[in-house]
Amino acid sequence: MEIATNTTVDRERLEEFLADKRKFALITTRSDGRPQISPVTGVVNEAGELLVASYPTRAKTKNLARNPDCSALVLSQDFNGPWVQLYGTGRVVSGEEGVEALVDYYRCAAGHHDDWDEYRQAMRDRDKVCLAMTITDWGPIATGGVPPEFAESQ
Repeated sequence: MEIATNTTVDRERLEEFLADKRKFALITTRSDGRPQISPVTGVVNEAGELLVASYPTRAKTKNLARNPDCSALVLSQDFNGPWVQLYGTGRVVSGEEGVEALVDYYRCAAGHHDDWDEYRQAMRDRDKVCLAMTITDWGPIATGGVPPEFAESQ
C-alpha cells in the first residue's frame, strides 16, 4: 500500500526536483476567467524559470499575454511518481529575445545543437515564441496514496 506524502521544500530542493522533469500541465486563464490547461514539454533553466516553446496563436500564449498569472503541475516520468504545483507569473518572449530564450530552452532540454545558427533560423521561420514562467511559490512535493492517518486501518 502506498502512503501519500507531502514534503515541503526550499527553493534549492525544488530546483533539484525540477531538474530532470519535462512533463508539465501549464494553467493559464481564459478571457472569461475559466482555467485553460495545456499539456506541455518544458524545462527549468539556470535562472529557475519554467520555459515552454510555443506559437503566438496558441491559447496558452494569448492567455499569458493578457494575464500573466499562471501555474503549472509538474509530473514525474512515472505518472504515479512525485509531483509539485508551481505558481508564478508568465511572459511571452518573442522576436530575437524569444529566439535566444528558445536556445536556452533547447540547451536545458537536449544540450548541444550541431548548428545553432540553423536552429535560430528555424525558430524565426516558424515564428516560435518562448513562454517563461517566473516561479514565485510552490506547493509541497507530493505523492499519491492512502492518507497516513488511514494507513494503519488498511
